[in-house]
Amino acid sequence: MALSSLTPSPNVGNEQRVLLYGVDWQQYEGLLDVLGDSFPTLRMNYLEGTLEIMTNSPEHEDLKKMIGMLLEAYLQETRTRFHAGGSTTFHKAAKQCGLEPDECYCLGVKKEFPDLAIEVVITSGLIDKLNIYQGLGVTEVWQWQAGQFLLYRLRKTGYELVEASELLPELDFALLASYVRPNEQFDAVMDFREIIRQTVQPE
Repeated sequence: MALSSLTPSPNVGNEQRVLLYGVDWQQYEGLLDVLGDSFPTLRMNYLEGTLEIMTNSPEHEDLKKMIGMLLEAYLQETRTRFHAGGSTTFHKAAKQCGLEPDECYCLGVKKEFPDLAIEVVITSGLIDKLNIYQGLGVTEVWQWQAGQFLLYRLRKTGYELVEASELLPELDFALLASYVRPNEQFDAVMDFREIIRQTVQPE
């Protein structure tokens, strides 16, 4: 393994990233076993021999938790069956890729890989995580960046930036974004629930 760089986030005090080249699949799985239990705040992104190890800032964790709670409130209020996977590690040897999403969900029943992943982007990653998600076959990836959502839908040739979710076509993302208020978690979720009850009819 060769160490490339340690890149502290310029904007967020506790985010750091390190990039390793020449990491084979067995080494990656070994690191998952060792670091996954001992350092639960670490995240590892692996793609074809390159491994990014990162830590997330408190701001990042607050945002991803806030978005997850809002989405789960929407799914519950609309009676949409789901299985929440959180930051479960997903990896596929055949595609030589793996990662831990910020939040992820299977719609309907639990599956081997999630239908939907959510990523909070505060600082740029050293590996393009969309390439990893493509290898895992995740249908949609939602990125929260600079106060808005960017929605990516998996096509045959890769991810396409789309205007609306095809998994949850009735979800108003401008409305959802307006309730991403990490310092007001309880009130924001309760207010969002009330709006959904008034505007969305459960199936």
